[in-house]
Formats: sequence, C-alpha cells, structure tokens
Amino acid sequence: MSIRKRTVIVRQLPQALNAEQGRIVLSELEECLSAERPRIVFDCSKLRHMDRSGVLSLLSCLEEALKQNGDVRLAAVPASLEGILEVTGAARLFAMFDSISEAIDSFARPKRDAGSLKHFSEVGDNAAENAA
Repeated sequence: MSIRKRTVIVRQLPQALNAEQGRIVLSELEECLSAERPRIVFDCSKLRHMDRSGVLSLLSCLEEALKQNGDVRLAAVPASLEGILEVTGAARLFAMFDSISEAIDSFARPKRDAGSLKHFSEVGDNAAENAA
C-alpha cells in the first residue's frame, strides 16, 4: 500500500487584507479550493493591516477548504494582528504556526497533534472539571 503525498499550497498575503485584496486572494485560490482535500498555508509575515473584510476573506477560504475535506493554516502571524483574530473569534478556527515550515509539516501529523485542536481539548478538560 502506498500513501499519496498531497501538495500544500503556500500563499503570501499582501501587506493589507481588506475586501478588495480578499477577493483577489479568493479568486487566485478558486481552482485549488475546489480540488479534493485542499491544503493551504497563508504566509502572514508581510501582513500589517487586516480589517473585518480581510478576516471574512480568510474565513471564506477556510469554509471552502473544509467543504472539500481540506484545511487552511496561518503562518507567521504578526503579534499586532493576533488580537484581531482573537476578537473576531477567528483564532479558534485556524491553526496558527510561527513559521511556514511548521505549518506545512503540521499537515503530515495526525489531527490530534495539530495546533488547532489544542484549544478544543483544553475547553473539554475544563468542562469535564466543572461538571465533576
């Protein structure tokens, strides 16, 4: 039995992610997002500004990837933008990594080790403690 390695698409986000730039990102990834099990990493290292529309664009990409049993991960998110992702609730939906290579490597790990599930296990542990 052979295991087929799937390609991970890495896309650099622009310095500003707003409605217009979000549409561009979505249109560039349209073909990739319709493929079976898309795996996308957004390199956020150059991102300096993101408004609500930018967050919605990221969430739209995630939604489309999940429809095809894929995932979107964020890499090198500047500390100045982590708060925006927290406030909007998007931080709970994305696995975020310090580097692009960590984000790419995370696709090779079983889901239980992926960063995005850590939050849910902590919530589950707290709920179990509170119930006891």
